[in-house]
Formats: sequence, C-alpha cells, structure tokens
Amino acid sequence: MQAQQDQITDLFIIGGGINGCGIARDAAGRGLTVVLAEMNDLASATSSASTKLFHGGLRYLEYFEFRLVREALIERETLLQAMPHISWPMRFVLPYHADMRFDAETPTSRLLSTVMPWMRGRRPAWLIRLGLFLYDNLGGRKILPGTASLSLRDVPEGAPLQNKFETAYEYSDCWVEDSRLVVLNARDAEARGARIMVQTEVLSAERDGDLWRVTTRDRSSGETRVIKAKMLVNAGGPWVGDIIHTKIRSNSREGVRLVRGSHIVTRKLFDHDKCYFFQGEDGRIIFAIPYEQDFTLIGTTDQDHPDPDQRPECTEAEQEYLCAFASRYFERPVTREDIVWTYSGVRPLYDDGASSATAATRDYTLKVDADGGAPVLNVFGGKITTYRRLAESALDKIAKHFPDVPGPWTAGVALPGGDFPVDGVQDLIDRLVSDYGFLDAAWAGRLVRAYGTEARNILVDAKETGDLGEDFGATLTEAELTWLADKEFARTAQDVIWRRNKLGLRLNEDQVARIDRWMADHAQPEKVA
Repeated sequence: MQAQQDQITDLFIIGGGINGCGIARDAAGRGLTVVLAEMNDLASATSSASTKLFHGGLRYLEYFEFRLVREALIERETLLQAMPHISWPMRFVLPYHADMRFDAETPTSRLLSTVMPWMRGRRPAWLIRLGLFLYDNLGGRKILPGTASLSLRDVPEGAPLQNKFETAYEYSDCWVEDSRLVVLNARDAEARGARIMVQTEVLSAERDGDLWRVTTRDRSSGETRVIKAKMLVNAGGPWVGDIIHTKIRSNSREGVRLVRGSHIVTRKLFDHDKCYFFQGEDGRIIFAIPYEQDFTLIGTTDQDHPDPDQRPECTEAEQEYLCAFASRYFERPVTREDIVWTYSGVRPLYDDGASSATAATRDYTLKVDADGGAPVLNVFGGKITTYRRLAESALDKIAKHFPDVPGPWTAGVALPGGDFPVDGVQDLIDRLVSDYGFLDAAWAGRLVRAYGTEARNILVDAKETGDLGEDFGATLTEAELTWLADKEFARTAQDVIWRRNKLGLRLNEDQVARIDRWMADHAQPEKVA
C-alpha cells in the first residue's frame, strides 16, 4: 500500500466510457503515465447504448452546428481506416413526400418561415437536397459514395414502406460497434502503458498542493487504494456533475443536462442491408437499421433524465412512441409485440440552456479548473463519432500542464485487430473459413467483426470445435471467454453478452448462468505489482 501511495501518475481518469478510454489511449501514446478507474464495466453506461452509428449528424445542420458536423464527417473516414472490423459504411434511405410536416421551431424552420411564411411546417425537397449537398461536401468525403435520388417503386428499399412514398434520397454514413470501440481503446491504452481498473469506484479526490490524492475501492475485493496524480480527468459521463460536486467538491458553475435516449430491437422488418432515416413532425428523427442479421434496431428518443443513478429504461411510452413513429412509414404497423429487446442510455450533454432535450447541443465542452492547486479537466457531452478529436482537444488542454508532451498521433493508427484494408473484411472471413474447417461463414463473420485480425489469436491452432473448450451456445466458446477475461477486462456474463458482443439476443437463461459461473471462476481482478 505504501508503495502505491508513493507512486505519482501524470493523469488519473475517472470513467471508462469512450471519452475516458479515448483520452487514456491518446495520453499514454504520448508518453504520459495514466491510471483509469471505471466503477462498473467499460462502456457500461452511455457508450454501449448509442444508435451504433458513426455519423456526421445530418439533423444538426438544421441547428446550424456546422463545425460539429464538419468535424464528425471528417472523422468518419479517419475512423473507418483505423477500425474496419468494428465499423463499416452503410447507405441510408430518407423517404420523402410533399405533404410531410415537420417541427417549425428549429433555427432553419424559423428562418424559412420568416422569408417564406407559406412554407411554415414544411421541409421542401430543395432544402433537403441542399442539406445533403452540404453533408456530402463539408467533410471532404473520399471513401464513401455521395447522395443519390431513389425511386421507391419496384426496389427492395420501397417494398416495406407505405405506397405514398414514391421517392427517397440515399446518402452515406457508418455503423460502429460502440462498446467494442471503448474496449479496443482501453486495450490499446494499456498496451501503451496505461493502467485500466474496472469495477473500481472513486471514493474521493482531494487536492494536496500540486497533486491529487485519489482514494479508490475495488468493488469485488473491497480493497482501497490511494493514488497520487498530477492531474485529474473527470470523464464520468452521466456522473460528471456528481463527481464535480461530491467527489472533487469543486465550486464549478458548469452544468450537465442528462438526456435519455431509448431504442427498441424488433424482429426483422425488411430484407435488405440499407437503413432508413425517418423524419417526424415533432422535430425528432429516428433510424430503422438492420441489426445482428435477424433483427431491426429503431431509435432514438430524447427525454430529460432526472438522476444519473436512476437506471435508464425504455419506458412503455417510449416504446409506443417509437412504434407509432415507424408505423407512419412502414406499410405493416410496428407494434410492441414485435419488440424482442430494449435498451436506453443517458447522454451527458453540456447544459447550454436549450428549451428542449432535442435542441440541446451535442458538441463537447472541456473545462479546466486549476483553482486551489492541482488541475482537473471536466468533460461534458460529445458524440461517439468525434471521440478521437475530443481526446486530442483534451490533450491540448492537458499539455499546458505537461510542457514536453508530444503532439497528436492517433489519426489513422489502427486499433487492435484493425490492421487491414477498409474493404478487407470478406477476405479475412474467407481465409478463416478456409484455414479452420469447422467454422461456417456466419461464425467466422462474427469473429472478424469483433476481433479483426486478432480472431486467429483466439482460434490459435484449433482443428475442430472441441479444441476451443466448452461450448456455451451461439458460437461462444471457452477459448473466446478466456480471451475476453484475460485481454478485454470482462468480469461477468453481462459484460460478455451485451458489451463484448450481442449474443444475449440468442442465449437462454441457462446458457447465461453457465457463462456467469465460468467468469466467476476465471475472470481475475486487476493484478497490482
């Protein structure tokens, strides 16, 4: 214990979501010593509850958030090249009908109503085309195809939609496995020297002159530790405000607005691989996205959330809202009987005083507080698409307190398993099937989409399924569980089946219980030298 207390780390990061892990990776890669503490599992809150999209935020153009959209659009292609196993391009179909009505309170709608009052409540086709033109060109697109017009008659994309929708616009955005993105950033941070502690709660952080004294407790063993740090990074996500006031005890006047976003997963609603972008009269949009081969993901909502400690759930009202919203587009109504799973997350947005949760900014805000001694960086908001740029911006602010820190390095640097071309997924799958005769294309595809080139590190020299150890169902084997426990910080079945993959959609209660028993016997708490 005394040796631990005498060690001084450069950065102590609170929070194991995408912002915390992204900052940890960037900082460790620049030579800073880093300790990160996450009170639950990595990506256990907001970062595993997104709509799973790397996107520029088409609707944010209506709020004139051009800088945010441009940064996000540039990042799409930067990130595609660094993680082609867990992210990939998708085409989005935006159905249009001249009689559609929309929210009249966005900045764009108010401006249009002023100069063209007869258009109040309408979003004319030329305005949508203008928005998509900006979306195509703001970010200097190189990899993704541009916008096209689409006739919905006699094409698969039109088949599930109501007959009144005859035309659509089709544009590009990207999918991302959000929780795996967090884990891979944590793994890369650890490989570069960071110390990642899951199931570790920060009890308090006190300034001691030019240092922070951070007291932590391992939630598994109950062991407490004191770690000294030159700078604190508060990337607590929904708990960022709570950490400011109850852990750090700062008088910061910065506020956080908690906004709940809920999603439903239904049985498969259409037989093609494109997504739908649906526009609503309330100013909201939702996506309907092919999900895990056999399902459709629909979301999201925007509701203010009162308390970070109140577990976010997709309420019955939100389920009804999403079903009704989608049913205004699909020929066959979507009902709650179609739902097989729901999930909900809380976005910790910077409180900019917006009148509604929908209008609140999605941009990130970084604030350094050095009053009273050792500095702390508080992280508000952010989008998963811009996490890497947020980390770079955070390091810009951190570097003022560490003058010899090198400059940015993460752009284009592959995450673990992502060291192959953007269009190389099928080749990896084919070679796995060829080299491991017991794999079918679906199993090999799942492994490649999770682990990329590292899939072979799990399979090693297996000749048959039995060589991978116990079979837990849905192609999950003991060899993979060993990898997740040893390399990816997983401690429980829930960590495995909802955040390292989505096999929870396919496993029964008995299978999950077997996984939990195995993890309890094999997943090891952090080993401290």
